[in-house]
Amino acid sequence: MTHAAIAARPGLNFLVPGNAPHVPLPYFPQGIPAGFPSPADDHLQKTLDLHEHLIKHPAATFYAHVQGDSMRDANLNDGDLLIIDRAETPRHKSIVVAVLNGEFLVKRLYKRNGEVKLLPENKSYAAIDVTEGMDFEIWGVVSHIIHKAR
Repeated sequence: MTHAAIAARPGLNFLVPGNAPHVPLPYFPQGIPAGFPSPADDHLQKTLDLHEHLIKHPAATFYAHVQGDSMRDANLNDGDLLIIDRAETPRHKSIVVAVLNGEFLVKRLYKRNGEVKLLPENKSYAAIDVTEGMDFEIWGVVSHIIHKAR
């Protein structure tokens, strides 16, 4: 599937990492204290390239924004940015992007004893039983979630 075809599919708005320049940003490897700061840590700034840190398989990685609230109890909120790795193997309990009957969905994968379900993380939504005859594909595994501090 081409990048243009992926971006045009319904359900999620995909962004392709492409060949964007990697820009190392300031990084404090010792962490930022939530209590009292240590004066000795003032000079420990380094740099970190988020692309190198978050993208394991660049040629198989895509971004998409979450739409809706069916995964809110997994801390996926409407508008959050997902990093989706198509080279990762989906496992039981992985958060996956699936294509079901031509629509993209983000759900928790249930895969046990030959039974496959797509589980929401919001009690207002029902689980989806994946049965024979459905047009179904696990498209990728969500590797990271980026959301604004609200």
